[in-house]
Amino acid sequence: MSGGFSVPVSHVSSRDNALVKDLRRLSQDSTAYRKQGRVWLEGDHLCRAALARGLKPALAVFSESFWPLAQAQYAQAAIKNIVISDALLPEISGLESPAPMGFVLEMPAPPELLPAAASVILDRVQDAGNVGSILRSAAAFGFGQIIALKGTAALWSPKVLRAGMGAHFALRLIEGVEPEGLANLTVPIVVTSSHHGSFLHQQTIPMPCAWAMGHEGQGVGEGLMARASLKVRIDQPGGEESLNVAAAAAICLYASASVRQ
Repeated sequence: MSGGFSVPVSHVSSRDNALVKDLRRLSQDSTAYRKQGRVWLEGDHLCRAALARGLKPALAVFSESFWPLAQAQYAQAAIKNIVISDALLPEISGLESPAPMGFVLEMPAPPELLPAAASVILDRVQDAGNVGSILRSAAAFGFGQIIALKGTAALWSPKVLRAGMGAHFALRLIEGVEPEGLANLTVPIVVTSSHHGSFLHQQTIPMPCAWAMGHEGQGVGEGLMARASLKVRIDQPGGEESLNVAAAAAICLYASASVRQ
């Protein structure tokens, strides 16, 4: 039960409350986090993932009906607890079935690019689901740095956060990079292509490296392709012309992880 905890608690019942308005923007506007300097984590899975990484939420938000049932790990996790009326849940949720709790996290300071880190470069990858899925694969296979070139979906948007399933908290996320900024990388850039290079299973993949994943329709841009040390294709004996970029990323990053072993 949540009663008796020392964390300050405030109750909110008005949809015109300033916090409700801020949460509404964070849950529904893909770039609101840049203006507010914080992100909204909705639901048990993302909240548990943040706590597992030792993060301290600025706020924990609970529905009125869930608050008496809140586990100690949640009710004592944040600097302050907010209890909102159940009727307000749809106001602050980006889900069809709103979650009864969430965290507000302060945004980390933008990290500097590490030139020698195993990385994934996102070149105008625009689908939030694809971006989140690639982040999950990067975290799973030991690629700790994500370099998002301008034109890529906002990395901390609600949809990318949900698709990432907590991978954000294990990664260095660098947004808004110009292609010229890749000149600072000291690891080789490896590019996937449907039409250029040898098959992935026939290549020796350098490690560490920076895998470049391109736009869903156009692929990797010419400028980035010119910087590549290696170009590879994924063999598709079934005859398909190309793979979804998130699926291609998972295959390529797994191949690199296998080399590392």
